[in-house]
Amino acid sequence: MADLIVVGVDDSEPSVHAAAAACRIAACLGAEFHAVFVAHVPAALLAVLAGVPAASSEVIASQRDATWSLIGPVLDEAGVPVRRVDLEGYPSDTLVSYAKEVDATMLVVGSRGRGDLVSLVLGSTSHRVVHDAHCDVLIARSDAGGVP
Repeated sequence: MADLIVVGVDDSEPSVHAAAAACRIAACLGAEFHAVFVAHVPAALLAVLAGVPAASSEVIASQRDATWSLIGPVLDEAGVPVRRVDLEGYPSDTLVSYAKEVDATMLVVGSRGRGDLVSLVLGSTSHRVVHDAHCDVLIARSDAGGVP
């Protein structure tokens, strides 16, 4: 069975570093590579939107477009085939489920995405992924001094 690397991506700078790290590893291993965006509209925002489906869809579309605009160039320059996957759900749980579903050998996430305050309220995606994933997990640090 060939290696399969899954990287969780969003529209944050740490996600760029995670995607770049996953690309390098996939290239070295000759691994299959999936970049996964998980759209998530927090409950507080849904309450503000009063459950209006069209507004929720617009938020998700905006998140998705921003993510692929930021991450796309990294993936395009990677030199490895990449499958881009769009999902909806709670990011950590959805990433872990997807990685298990496709029998990934490694799951890569950034060290921070939404910042300290949001992580305090919602929980850290990387923290949850480390504890719940069935496979190896790499947390790509964006402050490690290297370039993506």
